[in-house]
Amino acid sequence: MQKKDLRQIVIDEISFKLPDLKNSTEQKSVAISKWIMEWIDEDIKSNKIHYQDLLPSKADFAFLLGVSIGTIQNALRFVEDAGYVESKQCIGTLIKDKNNQSSIRKLTSKREMATENLKKYIKNNNLQIGAILLSSRTLAKEINSSPNTTRLALKALHNEGIIEPKSTGSNDFEWAIKSTNFEINKTSVMQETLVTKVEQDLKDYITENLSIGEKLPPHETLAQNLKVSIKTIHDALKTLIDDGILLPRRGRYGTSVIKMPNDKTIDIGKETSIFASAQETAFYYYERTQNQIKKIISENYSIGDKLPSILELSKSMDLSPNTIRKAFHNLAKEGYLTFSRGRYGGTFVVDIPETETQTFKWLAVNPKYAETYN
Repeated sequence: MQKKDLRQIVIDEISFKLPDLKNSTEQKSVAISKWIMEWIDEDIKSNKIHYQDLLPSKADFAFLLGVSIGTIQNALRFVEDAGYVESKQCIGTLIKDKNNQSSIRKLTSKREMATENLKKYIKNNNLQIGAILLSSRTLAKEINSSPNTTRLALKALHNEGIIEPKSTGSNDFEWAIKSTNFEINKTSVMQETLVTKVEQDLKDYITENLSIGEKLPPHETLAQNLKVSIKTIHDALKTLIDDGILLPRRGRYGTSVIKMPNDKTIDIGKETSIFASAQETAFYYYERTQNQIKKIISENYSIGDKLPSILELSKSMDLSPNTIRKAFHNLAKEGYLTFSRGRYGGTFVVDIPETETQTFKWLAVNPKYAETYN
């Protein structure tokens, strides 16, 4: 399948009535997902759009509906779960026939596993209709998931009609049980996530094709060979780095094998000892600041909350205002923050970042230095 052979729907072609997000009692991503599914059903019937058409870009949807790209991403997850669309790496999001589920389904995602674990939590605790759930952060600890993944799972339960919001004013709703008439998909809870499966694929590739000291192919090549996204490759490689199998370095040195996957010994090689701690000193300055702010947002704020001013954060973090400003703008580009002017303006959270893992950035060091370093 080639993108050039597919028709992409232009956002201006959508004449279906837009959702009233301002007065909706549902979370925006849920309301938008329902609107997208209704639009697809209606325009498929009227022959305005067809199966295998590409959806407009997330940015176009975000502009049309006046929301963040992160909200559109969350909405499309629900739409894909319902069987209306499927995402294809390097192509886009395709409309599919929801009545024809012949294509192979993706391996279980973290959100799907969290959704099933929440169902199991409700059943095991014998929660009845009207019972109020614990906060998303507390539930995350109960089901061993991240707060952001748990929030997405709660939205999925809302979309299924299992829970309903009891308070508004923040996107971290107080949720109440609406229905106990549901089944737990025990099989999906036990399935591996896609990242876990790719981790094993990478281990097999290293065992069969590489030796200690040899470099891995570029991320793009690995993604193409394993038919997954570059981000999935990136996430899987981080685990192999943590396990001491790989050593990532910047520039032409690349990511090299320092221990074979079947080697169970714990031995930190002398080559790794010349590198500073990856989580702190090996981060570039702005990137480290962005991670600090992401952690602050994840632990202390909900979607819709207003962040302290640049001056306040610069004082509390002992950094220059310009460094904070640069980090804010980068986080806005990533879809986590938005800015507004005026008396009630400021910097507001539009999506909660994942902070359970961090991107590793290593300084490039000549390998000959490792040979003489003791």
